[in-house]
Amino acid sequence: MIPMTVKTRFLVTIPMILLSACASQKDIVVVKDDLQQLKNQSETIRSQSAGSYSDLQKMRDQMGALKGKLGEIEYRNHQQMSRLAMEDSLLVHKADELETRLQNIERYLGISVPKQPVALPAPEPKAVADSSATPAAAAEPSLSAPPAAGGSTLFNEGAQLFSNGRYAPAREKFSVLLKESPQSELADDAQFFIAESWFAEKVYDKAILDYQVVIAKYTKSNKRPAALFKQARAFELLGDGANAKTRYRDLVNVYPKSPEADLARKKMN
Repeated sequence: MIPMTVKTRFLVTIPMILLSACASQKDIVVVKDDLQQLKNQSETIRSQSAGSYSDLQKMRDQMGALKGKLGEIEYRNHQQMSRLAMEDSLLVHKADELETRLQNIERYLGISVPKQPVALPAPEPKAVADSSATPAAAAEPSLSAPPAAGGSTLFNEGAQLFSNGRYAPAREKFSVLLKESPQSELADDAQFFIAESWFAEKVYDKAILDYQVVIAKYTKSNKRPAALFKQARAFELLGDGANAKTRYRDLVNVYPKSPEADLARKKMN
């Protein structure tokens, strides 16, 4: 075997170095391409993230604006409810003062037999447990089942539904009665139990409005003291202590001898 000379070794080594250099160059190109792709992907992700963050920020801003509007609406509704309650409080007193004055004039002139004062006799509260009542308030008039009324199928159907806890269908029956027979002697009872149905469902704002119809429209109804008391309770349960106290005060002033007035005094103490 011919020994390898230095020249021969040199000639053999050069191609190997060149091949190695070529391979390294290719690897560098591949790595550069990979890096470029990674950079491109990173830029894309950043761009998408920026867009998503911008959209998220817009949604947050919109939600903040909506919350602000809802808060403003709630505040305005509360202010309006308070204003209406105060105005109606004055109307209640004026209506009862006029009623008393008319009775005194009729009595003086002998035009008619004096009418019994609207505060007497007061209706006795019917004892049916109110699911929302607390032990401390157990003595207050609770949800009472409408009495059966001869000759009024609609009222009796509504009363039965109410007694079974089917408040929405009961409201429909009472509402039909009010629409078809607005002058019925049961109209005030129907209106009162519409309000009671909302109270039973804890929809206190609607209960307040329907109790108000009893108070303002049916001024001689024996349901009026209970309507005043339950309206005050509804205000109280909504956290509106000012209007609740106003209504309790109205009840005590207008119906001082009623059972509801005794309960109102305890609430005011």
